[in-house]
Amino acid sequence: MKLKIKNKENKREKKDGNGKDRNPRTTGKEIRQPLLRLDREGDGSPLGSISRLLCTNPLEMSGGRQRTLVVGVQHVLDYLKRMQAENPAFYYAVQGDGDHHAGANIFWADATSRMNYTYFGDTVVLDTTFRTNQYRVPLAAFTGFNHHGQPVLFGCGLVLYESESSFIWLFQTWLQAMSGRQPISITTDPDRLIQVAVAQVLPGTRHRFCKWAIFRETQEKLSHLCQSHPTFETEFRKCVNEAETIEEFESFWEALLNRYYIMDNEWLQLMYSARQQWVPVYMRDTFFGEMSINESYKSLNLFFDGYVTASTSIQMLVRQYEKAMASWHEKELKADYDTINSMPVLKTPSPMEKQAADLYSRRIFRKFQEELVETLANPATKIDDTGTIATYRVAKFGEDHKAHAVSFNSLEMKANCSCQLFEYSGIICRHILAVFRAKNVLTLPSQYVLKRWTRNARNGAVTDDHNSELPNEAGDSSTVRYNNLRQEAIKYVEEGAKSIHIYNVAVDALKEASRKVSAVKNRGPGATNGDVMANGVVGPLVATEENQTPTYQSVEQKEKKIRELSAELEKTNQRCEVYRANLLAVLRDMEEQKLKLSVKVQNARLSLKE
Repeated sequence: MKLKIKNKENKREKKDGNGKDRNPRTTGKEIRQPLLRLDREGDGSPLGSISRLLCTNPLEMSGGRQRTLVVGVQHVLDYLKRMQAENPAFYYAVQGDGDHHAGANIFWADATSRMNYTYFGDTVVLDTTFRTNQYRVPLAAFTGFNHHGQPVLFGCGLVLYESESSFIWLFQTWLQAMSGRQPISITTDPDRLIQVAVAQVLPGTRHRFCKWAIFRETQEKLSHLCQSHPTFETEFRKCVNEAETIEEFESFWEALLNRYYIMDNEWLQLMYSARQQWVPVYMRDTFFGEMSINESYKSLNLFFDGYVTASTSIQMLVRQYEKAMASWHEKELKADYDTINSMPVLKTPSPMEKQAADLYSRRIFRKFQEELVETLANPATKIDDTGTIATYRVAKFGEDHKAHAVSFNSLEMKANCSCQLFEYSGIICRHILAVFRAKNVLTLPSQYVLKRWTRNARNGAVTDDHNSELPNEAGDSSTVRYNNLRQEAIKYVEEGAKSIHIYNVAVDALKEASRKVSAVKNRGPGATNGDVMANGVVGPLVATEENQTPTYQSVEQKEKKIRELSAELEKTNQRCEVYRANLLAVLRDMEEQKLKLSVKVQNARLSLKE
């Protein structure tokens, strides 16, 4: 199948490795049929996935329904073209046959989605809920979690024709839009086509099946057993969710099968063979960004839930897409505001709790606070000491059978716990915190604070070896320039809004920058004889205030000017701190007066009632 990348700097066509057309419409064997089956490899070995096959192939529709779909897809394509014309960082691609794009698979990611990925692309969720027959749009959404644990979007696709090659194309195109940077982990529905695509395109990514999708499938497959033995479903979930070790899970599983005489059940055998891709105890050593190992989300439909419904047509999709984007952006802004402008109630006198309150977003701090408070009921007992590394046993009072082992390196200030909560969620566990408490470690070591969970997660440059806009683009790409400028501008705005004085300085600086940019644009793309080169950037000569004629500044003059400006900046910062302290004092006085007034009003109301 021909591949057309609709990106201004990246237009090309591709075929498969043999030069053959990869259009699934010409290879009917790859088209998925609407049925439910157990998938196995060609050699008969279990693949470990269940394919809920729910494809509505336009070629099999009635003429009226197909015309409606084609018109709807064309509406989406027109929107994507318009958005890219407005913003060069908007990326979209079409997998089609020639110019007949209205019947093709589509992918797109706007600048916000691509920027989201640079900050929060360590774990990804692929939502293919809308492939089922109850939905009218075959939408696939790549999502993740921001620093508040809220869903963020990394890109969308319309998969009208489902085949191995279609999903491989979808993943390849998405990865290209995300600068070729593979995530640590990805969660999807259990599906053979998706599994093949992930294995081929993301070989270094840990692939997890949605546990709740398997629970639902198990309930359907073993409905007769669930009806005749109402306790089976509860025991099955307990076996999966509450096992603390691999050995414990396997023991629980064997006992469960023996208790209900289902040792030969083909479905359960298939699920057991795939256990390393969905049972939590096997996944604890990998980051998935969830606050609890055993409490994963019950649906992958996180971002578009409530926006794309069974009644949403492709014609309505663009509007609902924009509504969802705007709504989640507003929720993130509100969570940012709440984090910055309110102080949580501290429950301990620990300086570590105060440190965490200042570092983390509000939701993440609550999880950390919960773990910290639990250290009071989880004492750490040293069981081994080899000098540099000591081993502790941590257990809750009365629950010695659930003890966890923590190894602590006092020189490097590093600890590892058998519960692996930090590896899984990025939040330090109560067991390590109990050891820190025993060793009188008063503040969190920096390696236990993931920036992606902090209130400043979006601030500063993303330090990642793969952080280039597109793998095939050079540094002069307009997409790269756009996103770099946008990132720098966001930091500038955040700093400039901190006080009225800094704001005024920032506005003046922006006006000066605007004048310089206009001057360079007026001179054209090349540098003239009146230009000088500094750090690879062409700029105008420095003009003196007296006569406004261009003059060269020596290195000594520049260094002197820098020192003067630095001294002035330091004085300004000191004044800002004084103003800020005075302002906070006034706000506290106002709050106290408000409280006193509120008490007086309440007393007056009580007097009136009497």
